[in-house]
Amino acid sequence: MKISEILKEEYTLSLEVFPPKTSESYTETAAAAREIAEFRPDFMSVTYGAGGGTGAFTTQIASEIQRSFGVPTLAHLTCVSSSREHVEHMLKLYRENGIENILALRGDLPKDGELSRDYRYAAELIREIREKGDFCIGGACYPEGHIEAASRKEDLTRLKEKVDAGLDFLTTQMFFNNDVFYSFLYRLREKGIEVPVLPGIMPITKPRQLQRSVAMSGTDVPRRFRDIVDFFGGEPDAMKQAGIVYAAEQIIDLMANGIHHIHVYTMNKPDVAAGLMRMLKPLMRKEWKV
Repeated sequence: MKISEILKEEYTLSLEVFPPKTSESYTETAAAAREIAEFRPDFMSVTYGAGGGTGAFTTQIASEIQRSFGVPTLAHLTCVSSSREHVEHMLKLYRENGIENILALRGDLPKDGELSRDYRYAAELIREIREKGDFCIGGACYPEGHIEAASRKEDLTRLKEKVDAGLDFLTTQMFFNNDVFYSFLYRLREKGIEVPVLPGIMPITKPRQLQRSVAMSGTDVPRRFRDIVDFFGGEPDAMKQAGIVYAAEQIIDLMANGIHHIHVYTMNKPDVAAGLMRMLKPLMRKEWKV
């Protein structure tokens, strides 16, 4: 089922998982993805490793989730390290495995500096997917601006190019201050970007997880949340629960302000996904199996 159709429901909650980096870790990683799929979220997003190294695993996990659990999947696809032939191969693979939804991304710049000869920006990938198949296409956006962008204005211009290339919806980078999202959404609408925007929420359950996330994305962390991490960070069980509660409070505030479609970065943690879904189940009036 296409995500553009799923988003017509009153409320949706989608969960993101990532594939293993090596074949040795496939069994453990796939088991976590299956456990999360058993909760029956509205759809699941499956990421794609830098340089396409986990493309086959992305396909395997995404197709198994759909086949075994009936949960629609959103398979990621990056292009900055890929050839046009590789992208065509992945589109064929997705199509053959019944995957109708693709999150089209530029991807992280490779450490070796070897860029694709065929792609520089996500908009180029989006146009190609739109031309080559009947896929529902999502894209990424950054409420606080992409860390590589010269300015938020430039970032917004790039985002408009991606949407105009053929996006059906957007999913944001994580954020911890909802006011940042509301301001971003206002600027999007002023720019003429009208596609659905799913806020990306990450339950932080370990202090080092926060440090890594901020270092990679430049995300602002409100003092209130820093205080929570400082106070509970030394107690793993308490920090996990505090992180789940903070994420739930973010989502409740979003719902109260008219945002009904939420995306959660689970980091392949079934217990965290389940804890969050139990809190939200009566609010979203869902029949999740948690």
